[in-house]
Amino acid sequence: MNTSAAANRQRVREIGSYHVLTDPPRRDLVALVEVAALVADVPLATINLITEAEQHSIATKGFDASICRREDSMCTVAIEETKPVVVADASQDNRFKDNPFVSGELGAVRFYAAFQLVTPAGTTIGTLCVFDDKPRLLTAQQRSSLTSLAERVVDLLELELRSRELSSSLSALEAARIELEHSNHKLTAFAGQVSHDLDNPLTAVSMAIKLLGERFEGEDGTTDAEAEWLLDRATNGTQRMHDLIRALLDFAKIGGQLAQTKVDLQRLVAQVREDLTPVLTDATVDVGALPVVMGDAVQLRAVMQNLVANAAKFTRPGVAPVISIHARREDTMWRIEVADQGPGVPAAERERVFEPLARASDEHPGTGIGLATVRRIVQAHGGVVVMGEAPGGGTAVSFTLPS
Repeated sequence: MNTSAAANRQRVREIGSYHVLTDPPRRDLVALVEVAALVADVPLATINLITEAEQHSIATKGFDASICRREDSMCTVAIEETKPVVVADASQDNRFKDNPFVSGELGAVRFYAAFQLVTPAGTTIGTLCVFDDKPRLLTAQQRSSLTSLAERVVDLLELELRSRELSSSLSALEAARIELEHSNHKLTAFAGQVSHDLDNPLTAVSMAIKLLGERFEGEDGTTDAEAEWLLDRATNGTQRMHDLIRALLDFAKIGGQLAQTKVDLQRLVAQVREDLTPVLTDATVDVGALPVVMGDAVQLRAVMQNLVANAAKFTRPGVAPVISIHARREDTMWRIEVADQGPGVPAAERERVFEPLARASDEHPGTGIGLATVRRIVQAHGGVVVMGEAPGGGTAVSFTLPS
């Protein structure tokens, strides 16, 4: 039976992956060959791997390892079989009697037994071969033991391959760790600069609000109620913006460490609604009972602010925003959902929009980093965030937090 070209290529690929054709004979394989010779009670044994053109003896007992032409190899016959090939006297066997290793040209083999080496992928790459220049027989126990030894040859080859792959993976992980550390150093410097650049205009705004408050004061030191309300809102919003920027930058700089405190999501959403008053003017917002969770209040406010702002921004033409915010318990987690009745996001796009700089639509302003920030913060809290379809065709974004 002739081996197909595809089978030959597969055999060569798998043999090449084991790195044994050019390296010195491995001591573990040599030891196993010596055991095979002892089991068979013969002076000669070898592990032969068959490539497209050659037979490579990678470990031997009783003779020096060598390479011969594939057409001269006795084991070329054996790799085409599914069961071990055992011949008491090869000179009397039509398959081997004219082979140069039998006829006297290269050797005078008489007893010959070859046990196939089959990889986990089902490819026969060669044989564990025992032979002698005298005719002999194998007992059933010897056959069984040699079959087991052939399996152990493949186990040793696979073990070395997996160890090498593991070492390569560890090296790649170490390189990635070094690169990440380098990136974090650069991010720290960037975050510090951004913090400085954003703090300056915020400080100027805060000072301007304070001066406006002094200008609105009457002679008796009181301020018009409406003006005072507006000034208080501006001051609180500016302070929260300052806290949010600093916390997000700190989050980037320290690699995602979070302040763990009790966070009342009901109160947090009320603050978010106050911050987003300008964009929620015409919106209907339905807020259900929300839990108290452990987490970073500033980070979680950034999550809710992004999701509520998106729900208010992406609407159907001529239709006022309708937003619902609800929570439900799922085993050891709380799932918080922000849903709208807007145009929705196609299913094929729902994962992509969580990538940095990805945007669901060019019709609305935005940086494309809001949902990426949401996912990073939720993951840092040990949760997951997903996007789905809300009843009526809108968008529902939900995230989980440990209870």
